[in-house]
This record gives sequence, structure tokens and C-alpha cells, in this order.
Amino acid sequence: MIAPIGRGESSKHRVYTNEDLDLLTWVACLSATGMSVSDMRRYVANRALGPAAAQQQLELLVKQQEQLTLEAELVALRQRYVDLKIAYWRAVGAGDDALIERLSNEARALADELKKAKKN
Repeated sequence: MIAPIGRGESSKHRVYTNEDLDLLTWVACLSATGMSVSDMRRYVANRALGPAAAQQQLELLVKQQEQLTLEAELVALRQRYVDLKIAYWRAVGAGDDALIERLSNEARALADELKKAKKN
């Protein structure tokens, strides 16, 4: 994904330029967003094109933004499910049969929603 790093003549240790460090930071940040390796490669390759690649860069980033939005929605559904199950077991502990029934039904409906979301 990145060009080979130069080495010192005597020590043969890697010598990173500011540009190398900037590129490594870009790649690390893109990776932290969950961007695929192929999309990161395209993003890095496009930087050599400058303004001519602006539309391609936007498309890559918007695609990643949409993916992150979907992931956040799935995490929110999971959190709601766990919250429901916590409330359910508190109701069980308290012996509140009406609340147990309501929460059980809500949890089943939410479980179905989670299954659908995972398929997408």
C-alpha cells in the first residue's frame, strides 16, 4: 500500500520522511474506520492524482460513511436488545408477570429485527 521506506546507509535502519509518516497516519486512520484494504489502496493511489481524484475520493469516503452508519444502527439494535433483556430479568426477579410478558414480546420482535438487519 505504501512505497518501500528508505534505509540509512550505514545502519540500514528504516528512515521515515515526514511524507512517509503522513501516509502511515492516513492508512492507520482509514483502517480505524474499517475501510477495506482495497478501498484504502485506491484512496492512497488517488492522492497522486490530486484534485482530479476528488470525486473518486468522495465516493470512497461516502461509501465508508454509509457502512459506518449501518454498523452504528446494528450496534444500537443490539444495545436495545440487551437493555430489554436486562429489564426482563429484573421483572423476573420482581415477579412482575405482566411486565415479563410485555418485555418478552418486545425482545422477540427486536430479535427478528436484528436477524433482518444482519442479513443486510
